[in-house]
Amino acid sequence: MNTTIMLFLVQDGITNGAIYALLGLALVLVFAVTRVILIPQGEFVTYGALTYATLSAGHVPGTARLAVAMGMVAFGLDLFAGRKLLHLRLVARAFAVNILLPVVILALTSWLAGQKSIAINIALSLLIVAAIGLFLYRIAFQPIAHTSVLVLLIVSVGCHLALQGLGLVFFGAEGQRGPAILDAAFTIGPLRFTGQSMAVYAITIAFIVGLWLFFGFTLMGKALRATAVNRLGARLVGIRTTLSGQIAFLLASVIGAISGILIVPITTLYYDTGFLIGLKGFIAAIIGGLVSYPLTAVAALIVGTVEAFSSFYASNFKEVIVFTLILPVLVLRSLAAPEVEEEKD
Repeated sequence: MNTTIMLFLVQDGITNGAIYALLGLALVLVFAVTRVILIPQGEFVTYGALTYATLSAGHVPGTARLAVAMGMVAFGLDLFAGRKLLHLRLVARAFAVNILLPVVILALTSWLAGQKSIAINIALSLLIVAAIGLFLYRIAFQPIAHTSVLVLLIVSVGCHLALQGLGLVFFGAEGQRGPAILDAAFTIGPLRFTGQSMAVYAITIAFIVGLWLFFGFTLMGKALRATAVNRLGARLVGIRTTLSGQIAFLLASVIGAISGILIVPITTLYYDTGFLIGLKGFIAAIIGGLVSYPLTAVAALIVGTVEAFSSFYASNFKEVIVFTLILPVLVLRSLAAPEVEEEKD
């Protein structure tokens, strides 16, 4: 290996690592606030990418109709949950969020699907996937938010399988690619930087800075941090933990959709590709202990770099090598964990 090849591999690793950093941050955010290990994060990536590719081809994606269907189910759950205190304001709010919002998104999608504007297609894709993420929390996780992490994990796996199957129905078994966000390119020495790779770097940095500002300087961000630290304590001081969970899922779905939109011009994506991508973000989140945002971002860059070098030296085993990174971390955390005596009957 010469210096030029090494620079190419490092560049590729940083590009992939930036995507994994976004997904890792989303996983840490959701787990910290709701205790949910968000296995469907990969489906948000797939839905965002393939929805964008479908819109770019001039078609209405099935995910827009899925958002309407999920909104109807969420509306029924809201009415059932508030049946004892049912009043006009509650019904109007539930109708606006669960029925009117996805219907407006579907109408906009049907109206604008034939246009070739990249900005419009990106905006519609983010709106559709954000609505799906919001309704997913309301339908699957909000009713059981008080249960154990194991139960939430089982439900998360079930949601992943359901969304993956629906992805096959909506997008088919063949892969798709979307248009690049930026067509510009420039070279620095032997390296060539495309507009798409620069968009990956810029959006990743913007999201990291934005999340830091959001959690550090906004009232809603501080409420999410309080919910992450102590859910019961947050409720006692008047923080709506249900709203915190909805915001966490909304942010995670948007981050997943943006990640997919950044990936789909670079490589062909299939209905089940997002799961593997999400797993690599999950490795970064585990290395960060599911609590540390900076450590998760650094770990994601390491995962991306290891994947790039593994694909060069041992392409057949690159996935094995990447997933092996989690083993020493788990061993070290296990050794560092305090011993807990088992209760005797």
